[in-house]
Amino acid sequence: MIDQTQHLKTVLPNGVRVVTERIPHVRSISLGLWIEVGTRDELPEENGISHFIEHIMFKGTRRRNSKEIAESLEAVGGHLNAFTGKEVTCYYAHLLDEHLPIAIDVLTDLLTDSLFDIGEMNKERGVIIEEINAVDDTPEELIHELFFNDLFPEHALGTSTLGTRETVSSFSREQLLSFTRRHYTRNRIVVSAAGNIEHETLLNLLNGRLDSLSSNGPRKMITPSSVRNLGTVKEDVGAQTHICLGTRALRFEDTRKFNFLVMNTLLGGGMSSRLFQNIREKHGLAYSIYSFHDFMYDTGIFGTYIGTDPERETQAVGLLKEELARLRDEKVPATEIERTKNQLKGSLMLGLESTSSRMNRLANMEMYLGRYYSLDEVVEGIEHVTSEGVQMLAQDLFEMEKLTLTVIRPSAEEQEEDDE
Repeated sequence: MIDQTQHLKTVLPNGVRVVTERIPHVRSISLGLWIEVGTRDELPEENGISHFIEHIMFKGTRRRNSKEIAESLEAVGGHLNAFTGKEVTCYYAHLLDEHLPIAIDVLTDLLTDSLFDIGEMNKERGVIIEEINAVDDTPEELIHELFFNDLFPEHALGTSTLGTRETVSSFSREQLLSFTRRHYTRNRIVVSAAGNIEHETLLNLLNGRLDSLSSNGPRKMITPSSVRNLGTVKEDVGAQTHICLGTRALRFEDTRKFNFLVMNTLLGGGMSSRLFQNIREKHGLAYSIYSFHDFMYDTGIFGTYIGTDPERETQAVGLLKEELARLRDEKVPATEIERTKNQLKGSLMLGLESTSSRMNRLANMEMYLGRYYSLDEVVEGIEHVTSEGVQMLAQDLFEMEKLTLTVIRPSAEEQEEDDE
């Protein structure tokens, strides 16, 4: 298959990187301003500050109040939002191509001229604490936070992106401004756009827009130590036991990444996966079961999740371990490898029908790899995956005594009430 789209990159005089993918047959554009900052850049007393800043950016600039920011793109049928992750923060828009100047004006206004109003900050503390409460009340989400903490117990990657009630309550305006000055620097910003967009048009619209941001040195990241917890158990209210079993895995630029993607897909990617067929269909142990992963700058994670009846917890963990051990000890049949590779390629192609997915892909490749990998290169990488490569990777990752097991189960009192 041949990738017909046009991909261009420019480094502006102010250090901002601009990457675009032109898709002339669509009418929309997905645009993102990505900052290389996230939870891993926070000191313990700053936990959650990246996410707090992302929220407060929408609460007013010198030219727009929060309502005007919200209406700016919705008034022309577009969409404006943001998210904070472990390693990046992104402010993004999806809109018709003719309204690109509005999106550039609004997004750059947020980054360069937000007021950080104390009154708005105090209101937003309550909003974020409610967000923390919502996660605490949702064990399907909380289990993943606890799993990260078990994998990185002595590193900021193991902390919550939302922060804690204590840290969120303590942030001062000066803390937010100081953190922004240190991390929202021009050399750590990637502007990514995909859709019916002309590269030169975007460059012209960005001209001078981000110059007021500081331009500091390179990002300083602390690599996680080898310390990890082999597992924790938390008792909570609810009827189910929630389980994550996994390990640290590959960084973004690891050359074994395609073997990993195929392995993850055949293990827990969809209804035809081994986990779904064996643990849900054959044994009836779960409604929700899957595997997941995350590639990062210098590390990564791999995990499996299952929600099951508390009385079947031991059986569920045993079956999860059996499936991982089978990948490690037995070569995957060539027919299963081929089926999974076709599934992965199909999923990739379907995802690229979305301009938002393409915009995200462009930005991630620039931030993590420093170059664009064409669709043809990715497909070629998938095609080269072999049964031997998958098994060798599983042997590296799945040492049973080193796997991390994180569990949320109903308290003894809760189970007794259910039995009555």
